[in-house]
Amino acid sequence: MTFPNLPQPLAEALSARGYAAPTPVQAAVIEPEAHGRDLIVSAQTGSGKTVAFGLAMAGELMPEGQLPPAAAPLALIIAPTRELALQVSRELQWLYASAHARIATCVGGMDASRERRALSHGAHIVVGTPGRLRDHLERGALDLSSLRAAVLDEADEMLDMGFREDLEEILDATPAERRTLLFSATMPKPIVALAKRYQKDALRIETKGEDRGHGDISYVAVTVAPADIEHAAINLLRLHEAETAILFCATRDNVRRLHASLVERGFAAVALSGEHSQNERNAALQALRDKRARVCVATDVAARGIDLPSLSLVIHVELPRDAETLQHRSGRTGRAGRKGTAVLMVPYPRRRRVEMMLRGAKINVEWTNPPTADDIRASDRERLITTLLEPVEIDEEDRALAQRLIAEKSPEDIAAMLVQAHRARLPEPEELVAATPEAQRAAQADRHRPGFDDTQWFVMDIGRRQNADPRWLLPLLCRRGHITRNEIGAIRIGPNETWFQVPTGIAAKFNAAVQRTAREDGEDESGIRIIPGNGPAPGGNGAPRGAPRTGGARGAPMHRARPTNPRKPQGRRP
Repeated sequence: MTFPNLPQPLAEALSARGYAAPTPVQAAVIEPEAHGRDLIVSAQTGSGKTVAFGLAMAGELMPEGQLPPAAAPLALIIAPTRELALQVSRELQWLYASAHARIATCVGGMDASRERRALSHGAHIVVGTPGRLRDHLERGALDLSSLRAAVLDEADEMLDMGFREDLEEILDATPAERRTLLFSATMPKPIVALAKRYQKDALRIETKGEDRGHGDISYVAVTVAPADIEHAAINLLRLHEAETAILFCATRDNVRRLHASLVERGFAAVALSGEHSQNERNAALQALRDKRARVCVATDVAARGIDLPSLSLVIHVELPRDAETLQHRSGRTGRAGRKGTAVLMVPYPRRRRVEMMLRGAKINVEWTNPPTADDIRASDRERLITTLLEPVEIDEEDRALAQRLIAEKSPEDIAAMLVQAHRARLPEPEELVAATPEAQRAAQADRHRPGFDDTQWFVMDIGRRQNADPRWLLPLLCRRGHITRNEIGAIRIGPNETWFQVPTGIAAKFNAAVQRTAREDGEDESGIRIIPGNGPAPGGNGAPRGAPRTGGARGAPMHRARPTNPRKPQGRRP
């Protein structure tokens, strides 16, 4: 038997689940030297930790090979977030199902009175978050006097989230002879202190290799223009067409914006952040599990503990704060032997810092450019051909319908309609701007087309620092100056100003229209001013030659403060 010395109900559950052999962390916790001892375990996310501590505490829960009648809990598992606690509870449910274990879950955001009733009816195992467990303990609903095993899952994260006092109060209420299992990805000083206070002669188990990245996760870094992050994320989703994907953002607001953008473009997406209630989170996760949604946009905390078997793509839309966060995020995929891909979207000004972080974390990564619209269309074609050439069983009704179609249209027409129907279901890829300063300068130089030899330069008070982008500047110029895109020549984007050419023959007409569409201060409703200039200084990064650097009677600076990350001018629809 691949899992030796286990109670029969657990061995049967593992076999039914398809476990052929234990993962390294599971094998380590059931070794004879670990039996009955306190444990400090460091293991990668997705390495089978939940099953590991479920097996490790089996000796305390089932010394005679079966569970006693449910009364005061025998085991307590504490997890940092609701999602992780619920995930742990689900894992232990199937592992201890044959043993007829009663498992109670106590997490914030759920019905506390229902949890108290469940505890009053007796439970073998209690799984919960620190705050809710402490609340039940102080109210007398949680009796820890019979506890034989306590498990702290992702202990480092719980301390980072400020749960130290909660943990200490809970552990102080447990019997001194209990067994304590501490699972932590890292071992900072607060974790060491916690272990010394609540553990005795603990065995240290380290199953993480020197390489931080999972062997089952391929790391890819794409360099993007800062203003093009959202469009690059869309193209990555379209290129991979993963069965399930998760996109990480740093804040609730960014989760909300990106989720809305994806839904608008036709992606079946859900959002997870601290602003969502527990019922909303449960509904979102269930939509991902039953394939009604394929994309999840989430913050770090909201996504901890998520285990989706079909998750094969993780996109770090906003960079993680450190290598540990990168590991936890990426560990949502590549779990239990499945392959996964983690993509870091790196704004080109931050590439060097990201390279240092990856090098320090010993994570091997492939650097590449974001997929273009042409890349995605080529991938779509190959996927469609592969799908249509796969063998499939066709019933008589479908065959009769096919014969009717062939009688009405040619096979080529029918195939073309099939391709069109397939493409209509897919969101359109996005056109991206150049991803590096060098490429941007080359692309801008190409904008000087034949017929623009006699031109007049104009300058507007917005530049790279305000995320100036030709894709929304062009419509603005056409609207303000009453001209077409074809009548705008070279565009030079500087740090705080952007220069552009208009043919001399229509420059006066353009300037007059700009003045008519401006307010008294020369700006339009978005706060952007356009005036004639003599063109950028050589190299494209200096002040415009001969252009006024100040505006207004009192010499106020031409550039005005703008939002940190404008996608388009204020007052315009995204």
